[in-house]
Amino acid sequence: MVKKYLKQSFKPKNYSIWVKSCIFALCMSITFPIEINILDFIFKGIIIGIIASAPMGPVGILCIQRTLNKGRWYGFVTGIGAACSDIVYALFTGLGMSFVMDFVNNAQNKFYLQIFGGLLLLAFGIYCFKSNPTKNMHQSSNKQGSLTHNAITAFFVTLSNPLIVFLFMATFAQFAFVVPDMPLEMGVGYLSIVFGALLWWFGLTWLVDKIRGKFDTNGILIINKVIGSVVIIFSVIALIGTIFNLYHLPEF
Repeated sequence: MVKKYLKQSFKPKNYSIWVKSCIFALCMSITFPIEINILDFIFKGIIIGIIASAPMGPVGILCIQRTLNKGRWYGFVTGIGAACSDIVYALFTGLGMSFVMDFVNNAQNKFYLQIFGGLLLLAFGIYCFKSNPTKNMHQSSNKQGSLTHNAITAFFVTLSNPLIVFLFMATFAQFAFVVPDMPLEMGVGYLSIVFGALLWWFGLTWLVDKIRGKFDTNGILIINKVIGSVVIIFSVIALIGTIFNLYHLPEF
């Protein structure tokens, strides 16, 4: 009888119900006195990671080429290398901003910094929308190489572009990301930046791999224009909200 019950309970249909029940029970068991700030930094970090990774620069082109020519996982490890380089610049930017926190914490200065960050993001979105990264597209090497080699080369390609510091300055200012008095939350936030970046690269390589037969340079241009449009819309909303005090991005 017991054996029959267990056999029925673990049918595929019932198994999905078990999984959903376990996830629900786990969510209900989470307590929030300390996690709210951490969740805030997780959200900010993921968004920053996606914004930093999404534009189709040299490493984005390289990721797509490797996905098409070598396979999806070669494209994904290219993204991993880029994400590792991004976090180096993110840490560098955060450390630099932490030295001027007395200036940043002033309410008036914070307002101007958020305006500056919004304008910088707006300029970045317009540039992303109008740019044509395929002009500098080079033929990808036919040599497959190891996954590690592909990740390392992507790391140094991204590291050779220090201008990303300005993007991190804009997003950190807009999201009030740098809070030296909260080292644990900031640490989680930095890890979330990496997670957000990897989320983007995973999704991009999945999409390119699925439509590899139909993907061409026009696809890259479309992706860039969509990303640019999203960043422009976000920056305009953020600027309006900051100017008219409709909400406070630092206090989600």
